[in-house]
Amino acid sequence: MQAIWKDTVIAESDDIVTIEGNHYFPESSLKREFISFSNHKTSCAWKGQASYYSLMVAGEMNTDAAWYYADPKPEAANIQGRVAFWKGVKIVP
Repeated sequence: MQAIWKDTVIAESDDIVTIEGNHYFPESSLKREFISFSNHKTSCAWKGQASYYSLMVAGEMNTDAAWYYADPKPEAANIQGRVAFWKGVKIVP
């Protein structure tokens, strides 16, 4: 599967975990040249605290368009080391 934004592949992997309709890619599959740090954080009752990345493609920023759980709760251990996307990022097979 591929995560695509602005006709650019942001991540690509056959090793995907799907939870609540979100596709979590291995962090190692990220194309780091398009990823930038974000200070944004949110909390999920059963997964824990999510941290975010922003995307930068062709000079355009997509703020907080990817998230990950650095230290998920035990119930969500299968998404540790994985990143999911939203905000216009298309997931295609």
